[in-house]
Amino acid sequence: MTISDHVLDAVATGSHHDPHAVLGIHPTTDGEGGREWIVRARRPLAASVTAVFSDGTRVPLEHVRHGIWEGTRGGAARGYEIVTTYADGPDFVADDPYRHLPTVGELDLHLIAEGRHEELWRVLGAHVRESDGSTGTSFSVWAPNAQAVRVVGDFNGWDGQGHSMRSMGGSGVWELFVPALAAGATYKFELLSRRGAWVVKADPMARYAEVPPATASVVVETSYAWHDGEWMSRRANSTPGTQPMSVYELHFGSWRPGLSYRDGADQLIDYVTAQGFTHVEFMPLAEHPFGGSWGYQVTGYYAPTSRFGHPDDLRYLIDRLHQAGIGVIMDWVPGHFPKDDFALARFDGEALYEHADPRRGEHKDWGTYIFDYGRKEVRNFLVANALYWFEEFHVDGLRVDAVASMLYLDYSREDGEWVPNIHGGRENLEAISFLQEVNATSYKRYPGIVMIAEESTSFPGVTAPTNRAGLGFGLKWNMGWMNDSLQYIKRDPMYRSHHEGELSFSFVYAFSENFILPISHDEVVHGKGSLFSRMPGDHWQKLANMRAFLAYMWGHPGKQLLFMGQEFGQLSEWSEGRSLDWWLLDQPSHAQLQGYVATLNHVYRDNSALWARDADGAAFSRLGAPTWNPNVVAFARRDWHGNTVAVVCNFSGVPIVSYELDLPEQGVWHEVLNTDAQAYGGSGVGNLGVVSAGEGGRATMVLPPLGVLWLHHHPQAHIPSPTRG
Repeated sequence: MTISDHVLDAVATGSHHDPHAVLGIHPTTDGEGGREWIVRARRPLAASVTAVFSDGTRVPLEHVRHGIWEGTRGGAARGYEIVTTYADGPDFVADDPYRHLPTVGELDLHLIAEGRHEELWRVLGAHVRESDGSTGTSFSVWAPNAQAVRVVGDFNGWDGQGHSMRSMGGSGVWELFVPALAAGATYKFELLSRRGAWVVKADPMARYAEVPPATASVVVETSYAWHDGEWMSRRANSTPGTQPMSVYELHFGSWRPGLSYRDGADQLIDYVTAQGFTHVEFMPLAEHPFGGSWGYQVTGYYAPTSRFGHPDDLRYLIDRLHQAGIGVIMDWVPGHFPKDDFALARFDGEALYEHADPRRGEHKDWGTYIFDYGRKEVRNFLVANALYWFEEFHVDGLRVDAVASMLYLDYSREDGEWVPNIHGGRENLEAISFLQEVNATSYKRYPGIVMIAEESTSFPGVTAPTNRAGLGFGLKWNMGWMNDSLQYIKRDPMYRSHHEGELSFSFVYAFSENFILPISHDEVVHGKGSLFSRMPGDHWQKLANMRAFLAYMWGHPGKQLLFMGQEFGQLSEWSEGRSLDWWLLDQPSHAQLQGYVATLNHVYRDNSALWARDADGAAFSRLGAPTWNPNVVAFARRDWHGNTVAVVCNFSGVPIVSYELDLPEQGVWHEVLNTDAQAYGGSGVGNLGVVSAGEGGRATMVLPPLGVLWLHHHPQAHIPSPTRG
């Protein structure tokens, strides 16, 4: 078969869509001695080229054009190597990439084309594997608009002309196997756009990347052996909504700067265990170029950031946390991605991952692109990414960032800057469908995990099941509670009596969704100050307000999340560029606050009434009669076994003596938490550990200033009869 000069030139320059059709070994018409095979190889500047077959046959190749060499042999096709001689140099012996069959199967291509490949990371990207007796690395990438694709890297001097990939047809996938290439090699893809320009991109499916500011992808293998089987088995049989959950949110790079994933394991486990939190939530750990984005502008969705080590080091950290009984939630950002030239943006020269219409494909405020949720391959990329973190890193939950920006076509847009959906509405129907798909698929594949929505509007059914037209999340951040309660607590106690509704309005809708109450990183940045700094009064009063606010928060229906540093009263606003103010723990008052938060968590976990029925309005009641004080907020929580905890909050600055309150049950109520205890730095006002409720539950008690009581009722306890004299 004669190959045209045009095709040979394209193959020689690595700009042909199917180099394997020319290079490699191919059958020709049968000759007199049987079938013949033609071998072609690209070896520019060579003095001579020989194909040496596994049976010992040597076939000298002749130069055809622009570094393309060819020769023929008879008999059976066998594996071979190419021996190349250069002037004034030794022979160079290498396996030929173009003799290998595709490493992407027909079923994989079908699933990719359908947008239904739930384990996409096992197919696309770079994988060390065996092919026809050779060990090497297979590369594959989705780039349907490209005319040609090449692999460039440190292994070829960043010149991809000799490593052009083949198109796998209508799927838009390109593939190449590179023999002898091992883990640790750096690489990118070089793509020829429809406009004739070459663009160089990091691998969207890379599972490891260079340490920023370098941007190349890295071939990686995992050799990690997990030891969290007991945790994973228990998780699969649990329901997070009926379990205690107090989450410690942290930015790994600034929690204690300088720690790697491995180095941080012991310190983080010791600290979180001592503080009593049930989970940690990592701000995004997927690769991102700019540290100041805190990880929310992702360029490597499948690559844990290499700032803190190898992906197996992150596996080690999560494994150790699980072995210590600590759950792991990861921040996930499917709502937008940055415009960096080396990453997803205009990946193959066209709008591919992003929507082509800027009215739907760009976030003006954030300077980022929005995924095209209506394109099945893009949805597949994101759904598989969620599953990847569950499968490969054993995370227990994903907190989905900026859900509101995904739900609404007019999010942060003026009239004329957005396009209505097919029904004329403002809802992004494709994004809604994507969220339903990722949630339903995640819960189906990984029972016991939790999907958490950061959703700041009143969009209905965020935590309703997808089979009831809900979005299917397990939990939703309660942003209304957060805004109102912080507005209230920053007020001088003298004026709080006029604003009791800011604290109690959340009870009206507390059971409309499955909520988590967040005091997150967003509340301690951008000029807002720390939580401690927003409290009114002098230093003692600020600490008292902190203790009272956190006890109200932990007692309120819903799970809890607290950002790092707030547990000990961080004074300054958080910055990713420096460590927390750990030096504050040298001051007894801040060490006492830290100890108080540990006690708060442990008492919370010991009292199932505070978490077993978080989403059940029948397990909650407001408490009030016979007196009413606008500075007092009181309510009761119940579990399924008769245990009840009353939460009684006095947000005024003075103690209230002889306060009468109708508790849900008569009998003995034990003061399991008093935020004004001297051990926490309080004034010691309380009820000596016990409150007695008479007939009808009527009780008289002392409420400490800026204080909260948790009273636990024992169902079998009773008030002793008076002793007769």
